Amino acid sequence: MESLPTTTSKSDRRSRSKPTQTSKPSIFLAFFSCVAWLYVAGRLWQDAENRTVLANLLNKNLAQRPMVLSVEDKLAVLGCKDLERRIVEAEMDLTLAKSQGYLKNNLQQKVSSSGPFLAVIGVYTGFGSRLKRNGFRGSWMPKVDALRKLEERGVVIRFVIGRSPNKGDSLDRNIDQESRATQDFLILEGHEEAQEEIPKKAKFFFSTAVRNWDAEFYIKVDDNIDLDLEGLIGLLEKRRGQASAYIGCMKSGDVIAEEGKPWYEPDWWKFGDQKSYFRHAGTSLFILSKNLAQYINVNSASLKTYAHDDVSVGSWMMGIQATYIDDNRLCCSSIRQDKVCSLA
Repeated sequence: MESLPTTTSKSDRRSRSKPTQTSKPSIFLAFFSCVAWLYVAGRLWQDAENRTVLANLLNKNLAQRPMVLSVEDKLAVLGCKDLERRIVEAEMDLTLAKSQGYLKNNLQQKVSSSGPFLAVIGVYTGFGSRLKRNGFRGSWMPKVDALRKLEERGVVIRFVIGRSPNKGDSLDRNIDQESRATQDFLILEGHEEAQEEIPKKAKFFFSTAVRNWDAEFYIKVDDNIDLDLEGLIGLLEKRRGQASAYIGCMKSGDVIAEEGKPWYEPDWWKFGDQKSYFRHAGTSLFILSKNLAQYINVNSASLKTYAHDDVSVGSWMMGIQATYIDDNRLCCSSIRQDKVCSLA
């Protein structure tokens, strides 16, 4: 039987050509899969190589170190710990010595050979205050010979001044000439005599005075007051042997925060929301016992100063065991009765 001829329709031809069209994406997919596999395999091989190198280095380091500490190693560790403990104890002892105003290295200092004094009185002065100084020398402050006799009683008085910003100029030469004639100056070589440097003057004065004279008390006096010298000596005689004494006319007051106003305090924000100074001895006259002056000498490089010298000294006293003594006789005013000082 003869077979009948067959005809292919368009739909049959379309269905047969379809597999040929879909095979192209499969080839691309297979290609990218191979590339991805090669990339992953390469990274794994590289990581394995890195791990091998690191493992070899670690094994080499471990091989060079003993797995168990020897007796000598343990003793060395214990020795280091003991040394560290002793260093900490020494630092604590040093801090305690500083807080009390003593430091062994500072005991070998230039001290007057005349023996211990009752007091060293430093009268602040400036380059333009020669008339004031002459007025003091003719009133409560003894002159040359009488000044030496007063020192025999145990009281030293000196005008305190720094150096000119232009060292060696006519201002310095005039002070040197006056000092040679009157022999009543304490010149602070490291201090620059300027209005803005006055708070630092206290550090230089107490440090220099303590190094030059061995006294029980060190006294700062402004040049705008007159002193009842015998009354002041009597006050100090009654307090002989009293350590850590911070004596003065104790006061507080508002902190001026507005720049440009008199008594402006640049560090006003440190005094709290109330903007009030802590308790401190007023600037005209205040007294420190020997160990407090020594404390300033030892720690002068790290002591913070504020806009005013009395506030600065008060801040230093707050950090140590100072005994605050508020003595109304040291509140200088125009009223002289029962006072050891009065406004000049």
